[in-house]
Amino acid sequence: MSSPPLTVVTDSGERAPLLLSNSSPELILSHSHATDGEIVSEPAGSKPTPKQRLLSLDVFRGLTVALMILVDDAGKAFPSINHSPWFGVTLADFVMPFFLFIVGVSASLVFKKVSSKPQATKKVLLRTVKLFILGVFLQGGYFHGRDNLSYGVDIARIRWMGVLQRISIGYLFASILEIWLANDYPVDSAKAFVRRYFFQAVAGTLIGLSYLILLYGLYVPDWFFEISSLDMESAVSGYELSTQTVNCGVRGSLDPPCNVVGLIDRLLLGEKHLYQRPVYRRTKECSVNSPDYGPLPSNAPGWCLAPFDPEGILSSLMAAITCLVGLHFGHILVHVKGHMQRVIFWSVFSVFLTIVGYVLELAGVPFSKPLYTLSYMFITAGVSGLLLVVLYYLVDVKCFRKPFILFQWMGMNALILYALAACDLFPAALQGFYWYSPENNLVDITERFLQAVFHSKKWGTLVFVMLEILFWGLVAGFLHAKKVYVKL
Repeated sequence: MSSPPLTVVTDSGERAPLLLSNSSPELILSHSHATDGEIVSEPAGSKPTPKQRLLSLDVFRGLTVALMILVDDAGKAFPSINHSPWFGVTLADFVMPFFLFIVGVSASLVFKKVSSKPQATKKVLLRTVKLFILGVFLQGGYFHGRDNLSYGVDIARIRWMGVLQRISIGYLFASILEIWLANDYPVDSAKAFVRRYFFQAVAGTLIGLSYLILLYGLYVPDWFFEISSLDMESAVSGYELSTQTVNCGVRGSLDPPCNVVGLIDRLLLGEKHLYQRPVYRRTKECSVNSPDYGPLPSNAPGWCLAPFDPEGILSSLMAAITCLVGLHFGHILVHVKGHMQRVIFWSVFSVFLTIVGYVLELAGVPFSKPLYTLSYMFITAGVSGLLLVVLYYLVDVKCFRKPFILFQWMGMNALILYALAACDLFPAALQGFYWYSPENNLVDITERFLQAVFHSKKWGTLVFVMLEILFWGLVAGFLHAKKVYVKL
């Protein structure tokens, strides 16, 4: 089977995309018209023939972009779908793992045949750097987003990590493993499959163990931070523009103030370069409107105003393992030729991962996206696999495609949607044109109109977001019709 170009996008949360090319391992944040892996839809159990796009992966990618827009823009109206304040899993908490999983699946197709490992590695490193820099540009603080019509960022406070940056790390991890640690043994049995990818599994296990040893083994001392002037808007009496001390002196804590993930980021990145509005400000300790943002309670602990990066350095190690899981799903796609055989293998693997995640949670390892705990990694990877199974069966096996066409278009041009919609560049630009006061702009007027029509701020906002997703789906369809695909 030939090696046509292949796409991967991510989110972020969280927002991010990615696309790769089979013939030339390139990182592209969207999609070239070349294919994402090849497959033909035939009756169940038959062997697919080459030279048709794996449409379910496009749909999966586009669906994830749409989900990102939904949870980010409607999360304020419906806090239950927004990111969990610290422990637990909500709809929004699946966006980042979905993107990472897709990156892994695509990498297995892109690098199934590598003519020159050093050359492929060079291209992977270059695309990783480009994606990381793009992430800093879009998420480092220069673009302030909707409802904030200012631009620019103090370099001393630029945010180094983010969704795209984490995806670049996962992409690098998955690609290097596929290029260098996949043996050349032919796969004609389950034993041969394990033998071919054994060292990849070992590498993933070692990275996971390193994360766990650091998370539970490092000592977290007391630390301090400066309360910025921006935080004073939500502070209660008793807080002054000063330095606050957080008392820790513990080992193995997973709570917001004293975990190792935050410790490593403060040491390596610096407190001022972390995300300044972390999700734990929506916990009961830090918000009177929990699980939504709100004023601090009168007895709020000092750490409520401390920064924390949900895409930090240490947690990105465990996040990269999600890419490895996607990589192995892609291996099944490459080596197993029957449609239903793929569905069975994927289903068994996905259910196993999901059960392990729940068992770990019951055993005392809580779900936490900000820490990317082991239980969270397993359950989100399992759900990612199950969603791929459903989409593959419906779209590529049963050819049930028309209902998913908008998501397919969005998946084929994910980078432009990510930048314009998910990063709020387009809404913020529209808000720059207003009548007499900034509130009288096309975006806000449309949303207020829908809220009035539905006599509900929540449901009016939801309808506005759904129309927003429909709009971007049609934009992606127009770009596809014109054969316009934005690449990195």
